[in-house]
Amino acid sequence: RRSYHENIVEHYENPRNVGSLDKNDDDVGTGLVGAPACGDVMKLQIKVDANGIIQDSKFKTFGCGSAIASSSVATEWVKGKHCDEVLAIKNTDIAAHLKLPPVKLHCSMLAEDAIRAAVSDWKEKKAKKAAVA
Repeated sequence: RRSYHENIVEHYENPRNVGSLDKNDDDVGTGLVGAPACGDVMKLQIKVDANGIIQDSKFKTFGCGSAIASSSVATEWVKGKHCDEVLAIKNTDIAAHLKLPPVKLHCSMLAEDAIRAAVSDWKEKKAKKAAVA
């Protein structure tokens, strides 16, 4: 019988930052990613201030415990950091923190992809807003 590391169990049983931010808000970036192999879908959102600092982050994930735990960790790690800084967060860092088994590494890859997608969405909104101004 394989048991999960306590870090995974903790974030699965007590996930941080579950919920949604208003995707129509110009200060909110949304990353929606999925893994066709397992059917997991992860939505990660960031709320960014005028200086590019992430003030808040929320997630909704439909998937296994490892995917939920990876999302939870990702939202904790991005808060208070600059948008460019969070692009350095790698799936291997999340996997190592959670002690993910090798068969669950794709869950941490989803989290990395979701962070990148959310930042990209926010930057696109910012560029459009600047073009209109």
